[in-house]
Parts: sequence; C-alpha cells; structure tokens
Amino acid sequence: MCRNKHIAVIGAGFAGLSAAAYLAKAGYQVSLFEKNTDIGGRARQILTANGYVFDMGPSWYWMPDVFERFFKDFDSKPADFYHLTRLDPQYAIIFGKEDQLQVPASIAAISRMFENMEGGAAEQLDHFLQEAAYKYRTGVHKLVYKPGLSLLEFADAELVRGIFRLQVFTSLSRHVQKHFRHPHLRALMEFPALFLGAMAADTPALYSLMNYAGLATGTWYPQGGFGKVIDAMKTVAAREGVRFYTNEAVDGFEFHKHKISMVITTRNRYAVDGVIGAADYHHIDQQLLPAQYRNYTPAYWKKRVMAPSALIFYIGVRKEISRLMHHNLFFDESMEAHGREIYKEPKWPSKPLFYVCCPSKTDPAVAPEGHENIFILMPLAADLEDTDELRQRYFEQIMGRLEKYCGQDIRTHIDYQQSYCVNDFISDYNSFGGNAYGLANTLKQTAILKPSVRNNKLGNLFFAGHLTVPGPGVPPAVISGNVAADQLRNYLETDL
Repeated sequence: MCRNKHIAVIGAGFAGLSAAAYLAKAGYQVSLFEKNTDIGGRARQILTANGYVFDMGPSWYWMPDVFERFFKDFDSKPADFYHLTRLDPQYAIIFGKEDQLQVPASIAAISRMFENMEGGAAEQLDHFLQEAAYKYRTGVHKLVYKPGLSLLEFADAELVRGIFRLQVFTSLSRHVQKHFRHPHLRALMEFPALFLGAMAADTPALYSLMNYAGLATGTWYPQGGFGKVIDAMKTVAAREGVRFYTNEAVDGFEFHKHKISMVITTRNRYAVDGVIGAADYHHIDQQLLPAQYRNYTPAYWKKRVMAPSALIFYIGVRKEISRLMHHNLFFDESMEAHGREIYKEPKWPSKPLFYVCCPSKTDPAVAPEGHENIFILMPLAADLEDTDELRQRYFEQIMGRLEKYCGQDIRTHIDYQQSYCVNDFISDYNSFGGNAYGLANTLKQTAILKPSVRNNKLGNLFFAGHLTVPGPGVPPAVISGNVAADQLRNYLETDL
C-alpha cells in the first residue's frame, strides 16, 4: 500500500537526506527536491580548479554514535563509506600568542591537564563528566528522538525521576562555575554554547552533554571532508529508491481537504500524499504557504531568538602554516563581549572571537602538496547588513591576528580566497535572517517550545531541520529527519 504513496522531501541537507532515506525504507515513493546544484545543504563542498577541497559548513564530527545509528538502520556502518580519523590533540584554544590549551584525546590526559592548571580540577572534571554522561545518554538516546508535540512524551518514569539531574533550569555558565575556577577551563567548558546559539548564561546546563560528546566520545574527521558523509547518506537514500531532483526549487503547493495534494517546482508539478519540509522552516511557513495554512504569524517569527550567522573565509595558501592545528579556537578577546554583540546587542563585533580549521594538517587530499587549506569562521548576529567592505575589513582584522599568532606572513601567499556571509545564507538556503545554525538553544526554545514538527492545519506536512526539534548541529539534523519521517509515516498509516 505504501508503494502507491508519493512523498516529497524539500531540501537535501542532512535532515532531508535522513528523512528521505527512512521514508523510502518504509516503502514510500520518495522524491527529494534541492534548489541548488549539489546535494548537501550547508555541508556542500567547494572544489577549486587549483586543487583545494573546502567543506562549506560543518567541520566538527562529534557524537559518532548518531551517525552509527543512522547507518545501522540501513544495514551499514560509517566505515563502509568513509574513513574516520580521531584527532589528537582534538583542538587548540588560543588565549594569546604564548597562551593556549591543546585538548588531548584521552580522558586521562585531559584530567592531568585540568589538574595541572587548578588543584582539584581533575576530581571536579570527573564529577562534571559523570553528570554530563547521564545527560548524554538520556538526551541523545531518548529526548532528541521525541517529536516535541506534547508534554506527555516526557511522562517517562526514568525521565521524571531524572528531571533534576538533567538541569534544564540551571544555566550552563553557573554549572561550569560551580566546578571550575580557572578562566581558561571555564572557557573550554563553555565554548560549545557559542555554537549552540546562546550565551552560556542563557543555555540550560542540560547542554553540558556537549562537553561529554566532545571530551569523552572524541573529535573525529572524515577523510575527504564532510562531503564524504553527505555522499554516504545520498548513497544509502539512493539504494532505498529515493529520486533526486537538483536545481529544482519548490515554489508552492496545491491543496485538497486540508492536505497538500500537489508540489509545484520551478520545473514541474508533482502529485503527493505527504511532504517533509527540510528546507528553511520559516521560508516554507511564511513564503510557500498561503496565510490560512501557516503554523505561525510574522510576529511569532520576529520574537524567535536566533543562533548566529557567520562570516566564513575559504582560503588556499601556497605554503605550510606553522602552529596551526586541525581545529583552532581564537579566544584571545572577550567571549562575553562577543556573545553580547551576537545575542544581546546585535551588531558586527568590535573584537571578535573566531575559529580556524586547517584540515590539510590531517588530510593531504584537501590541498595541493605543500599548501594549506584554511577555513575561518567568525560567529555573527543574524539579520545584519552584509557588504563586501565589511567582509574585507574583518578579513584584514582576523588575518592580522592569525599571522601574529603563527609568526609568519599568510596573505601574500594566498592563491584562493572566497567569503560567505549573511547574504549567501539567504540566497543559497532561504535562511531565516541569514542564520547559519538555526534557533538558539534557550530554555524557551527547547523541546515542545520549538517550532512544531507538524503543520497544524495541513495533516500531511511535517518539518525537519535546525529550526525545529531537536535543534542545531549535524547530528540533531540527522535525528530530525528520522523524527519527521516517523511522524509522517504514522499519519499516513492512520489516515486510511
């Protein structure tokens, strides 16, 4: 019966690929529509004529168990498609030219580093990670697979018993400060919040689970870049029978009896029995749906607290760069001040923090021999003015600090350079406010308080991606596709 039903999935990023694969496995005819030339969404790659391979977006491979679970559901494993390298050291946090933390791979080595910096910190780290491990097991194995449609989903005896251990109502900042005094250790434990989309003071301590994900399960790198993960998921989806339509944006819908009956693209019209909106939720809700079928009002969206956008530079350099590791976090300015300029008083930052990824330190295939592949990301408030002049001003500022730290000239050896910012996120992904990560993971935007996975006025439309449950990041996006697929399947199986 399923095989007579056609599902359209809009958007071929991690969430869309995941949803399409799960629905095709369940026996549905699935068409995946992507407005861009390449599959992958934010995880697309730039392949240059002179031999560089740049990941356009994601570069941190955390939570490997989520990827393992996805591929296992399709009788595969990541190693069938790509090779993972565990990074050691995992990353460097740079506080000054001669002041940095190199975070080792093993917990034992991390513990020694903590103790050397602060007496008693090793024991505190052990307590912190034990709590974080519980949150990780509960959060990643239970909470994030719930659709967030009702409080009754959380009426699980174990969840109720452990509600205080999850620390939903305590801030991450307060939780970290309870355990550690040294400012560098606090920065190390709070930095994931910057990429979760809120200041640590506004992020629930539940998200210390990300510390466990990074410190305990490790920081990995898929050889060839994140494009290899996209290729693997595309292969899985294609094996299940998913049909791919690239360069084919969805422009609108036709409706019948409070359901979507037809998907209209820039090229054709397709009769459908169900739709997964894995492209930008706001774009589908506010631009593609007529007012009577929208989940939310413009006022609702205006009140959402957004995770950052980003100013990104993809740089190819004709020489090797000393001192850089694979992952480098430049915290040589105030994290609190930069955070305020993202979340509290949105503006281009005065003294920004930034992140530098140099995958050519691990993977010779992403740059010509003797060259470096450098990806620079500066978190930035969403919905800001974006001009070439601003991009260039921050490029010079960031490169000046990077060259000072490395002790060598970089700019005169650049043989490839491209920038990416707010306007590009909007143009390529119809991204709400030009955001890069989605909604901020604040308490008021957690679980059932996120935009609903279900359209409440059209029975056969469900949403996936970083603007709905479970939230921003690559593993959550993979999970989101699974959750949305389950919800649509349940609807179609009961709507007889």
